[in-house]
Order: sequence, then C-alpha cells, then structure tokens
Amino acid sequence: MLIGIISDTHDHIPNLKKAIGIFKERKAELILHAGDYCSPFMIPHFEGLNLKGIFGNNDGDKYLLMSKFGEMGAELAGDFLRTEEGGLSIAVYHGTYAEITDSLIESGRYDVVITGHTHEMVYKESGRTIVINPGTANGFDGKASIAFLDTESRNVEFVELD
Repeated sequence: MLIGIISDTHDHIPNLKKAIGIFKERKAELILHAGDYCSPFMIPHFEGLNLKGIFGNNDGDKYLLMSKFGEMGAELAGDFLRTEEGGLSIAVYHGTYAEITDSLIESGRYDVVITGHTHEMVYKESGRTIVINPGTANGFDGKASIAFLDTESRNVEFVELD
C-alpha cells in the first residue's frame, strides 16, 4: 500500500494543489495529514482522496474542520490517530509536545510514528519504529515537501513541491 503523508499546509492552496496532484499521479491509496491545515477551506481540495487526519496546534475552527471532513466522508480523529494500514500500526500526532512524540516513538507500540509541527523533513528508525515528518507543505522559508510510505517495503520517500 502506498500512503501519502502531508503536514503543515497552513492555508497554502497552490502547494496543496501540487501535493494532491502528486498523490493522485502516484496513486496513493491513503493520505495521512498530520495537522495544521489552519482553515477549513483547505479540506475540500482533498475531495476524491482517502483522507485521514488530526488537528495541529494552528488549526482554527475545529468544528468547521470536522464538518468539512464529514462532508467528504474523511476521518478527522482529533489530536491523535491510531490506524492499521497495509499491515502496519501507525500513530499520527502533530508533534506539538516533543515529550509526547518521544513517548510514542519509545513505546515500541507502533511500526510507524508520523508527526509534523517542526516543518523539517525527518526519517529515522528507533528500534522497529519508523519515524516520519514530511516537512511542511507550506514551505515557509525552506522547501515545501510531502512524503510517501510504501507499507510493503517500508521505504520512505520525500518529494519537494518546488
């Protein structure tokens, strides 16, 4: 299974459209968003994709975000998502508190821990756990990026949007 991973879009519609185009082109079966959409108007752009997400620390109108997810039949899990995909146990947490992120990684309960928040691309392994931060889809002062996880090979690939 190919999973597209995105975080920290922060209302940047042009980069979101680039990311969605890449997800569709590569036929990602699931998109995991690690939070910080910011505004609810970002969500309808994911229409037609299998989307699961969580809140980030900069997400504004949480009720309307939940409503937009619901309209698309997508899943917005709150501050934390635990899901089984492609035979892997995956935790998605925005990363607002490093202690929580570290606890998820060090627990050994998950095959994959996905975070955002720092706007930095991260791939590392801790024991049997793969840790992924796709970076920021917004770009801010650095490069805009997303990531892919192949659940069969456990390979992780970063793609820059610029």
